[in-house]
Amino acid sequence: MSTNDSPAQAVNLASLLASVAAPQPDKDAVVCPAPRVGGQAQWQRLTYGELIARTEAYAAGFAALGVTAGMRTVLMVKPGLDFLPLTFALFRIGAVPILIDPGMGRKNLLRCIQRTRPEAFVGIPLAHAARVIFRKYFRDVRIHVTIGKRWFWGGPTLEDLRADGQSAPLAATTANDLAAVIFTTGSTGPPKGVEYTHGMFAAQREMLGDLLQITSDDVDMPGFALFAMYTVMLGCTVVIPEMDPTRPANVTPARIVEAATDGCGSATLSFGSPALWRRVGTELAEQGKTLPDLKRVVMAGAPIPPDLHDLMLNKVLGPEANIYTPYGATECLPVTCFTGREVLAETDPLTRQGRGYCVGKPLPRMDVRIIRYNDAVISKWTDVEPLADGEIGEVVVRGPNVSRRYFELPEQTALHKIYETEDTHRGPFWHRIGDLGYFDESGRLWFCGRKAHRVETGENTLYTVCCEAIFNEHPRVARSALVGIGDNRQRQTPVLIAEPIPGEFPGTPTKFSIFSHELRELAEGNPLTRDINIFLFNHAFPVDIRHNAKIFREKLARWVPAQPEYKAAL
Repeated sequence: MSTNDSPAQAVNLASLLASVAAPQPDKDAVVCPAPRVGGQAQWQRLTYGELIARTEAYAAGFAALGVTAGMRTVLMVKPGLDFLPLTFALFRIGAVPILIDPGMGRKNLLRCIQRTRPEAFVGIPLAHAARVIFRKYFRDVRIHVTIGKRWFWGGPTLEDLRADGQSAPLAATTANDLAAVIFTTGSTGPPKGVEYTHGMFAAQREMLGDLLQITSDDVDMPGFALFAMYTVMLGCTVVIPEMDPTRPANVTPARIVEAATDGCGSATLSFGSPALWRRVGTELAEQGKTLPDLKRVVMAGAPIPPDLHDLMLNKVLGPEANIYTPYGATECLPVTCFTGREVLAETDPLTRQGRGYCVGKPLPRMDVRIIRYNDAVISKWTDVEPLADGEIGEVVVRGPNVSRRYFELPEQTALHKIYETEDTHRGPFWHRIGDLGYFDESGRLWFCGRKAHRVETGENTLYTVCCEAIFNEHPRVARSALVGIGDNRQRQTPVLIAEPIPGEFPGTPTKFSIFSHELRELAEGNPLTRDINIFLFNHAFPVDIRHNAKIFREKLARWVPAQPEYKAAL
């Protein structure tokens, strides 16, 4: 039974953490970098007993300040010893942390804060400076805590908040109660606040634990801090690497290796973006070094190029290791999963031919269907037109880890949810994930691109992932992006933009002409791409902050009309 239609059983994430901490109070829970000594890495640690004590101390402090159940609280804290205790302290008292990627840009960040109307704000000094300077976006904030030194504002610091030896009552939250608001990356529009319930978090914890076979013996090194919330609730030791979480493509590989090997024994599990592992894996392979104890690497955010699977599995990881690529979205993760070894052994040739990217079979407890796509609201499940295996359509999902609504965005909620009954608040529902794909004869789901990114020419529909795979075969193309130009959604001009590998950008008219001709020959040689006649080159694609992997095609589409080569091709 999913949380779509289950009764509201008692669930509080802080109690789940306490249950795994109780039998292992002296085990390291969180390990993170400390100031270096003579250039050598140093580490600070919290045992599970200390993690619970600190969580309870912060919960007592929040309660004393007047933070109450349901109070929306912006949490802008760098990954470290206090991120998890503060998060679980808010869960404990039933408050609702607002989790926003700081790298999404000032405009989007302020818009997200204004939309959620937080009443409490916990953050580093730079975040508070923004709160004071742009105070109109923070009008409802009446409680604020500074992580570090106060600059030119009042209020308590983290040290003032912490009430050692005290605790606050565990809030009587249920599976249906709001636990947090987490914002999407905004790859197809402004970031949306996704409502996460306690039950949704708990289901994700269970599903990820089963999928990755996580036990309390594992050591997790998360390149994405939120993943640590799940692994500590499964009893793992979490080692936070020294990196800028907003720029995973720019990590220093040696720092990642330090965390994986010296932080607390050897890491056995890691969630990291494809961009992070591209950088780390390339350097390790060049140096002839490996990470033999790292058994499970989780990558998500965008289709993983087969050559990255090959690099990691055949040059960096040990023979028993695998790469897991869970498919889903902020609103629903995980939905399916496929592994790097399966990609290389079974589906890579088909992907290269334009068949899409295989994301595996639906996980237990997940329902996944393919329906006829359109851009309008589908309010009732009886209005859905299901498609047969092999037909490309819209991916819709249902399960216990699927968010029911966006925070105070009723239009977006209506556009993305399909209801089975008249009860839209408690009844079963489906989420329109916004992707296009199909099922093959083996029951595996293939991803063909975002629905919003499809290009309709008036005669054919082009799907981004399928078409781009043809051009990615060119030896001088690092990656490519298909965009549609024109205000008429049903009759657009397809444009293929290539990001060349380093040193191969066509900087002269002659080189541009030669490179374009080669791409045109590829297009003409495949029925999927014969409608593409315009080719442009971009030095570096705009990508999402969270994973540095998801291409912002909307930005590229706005860039195209100003290019002289595009104007000349019309």
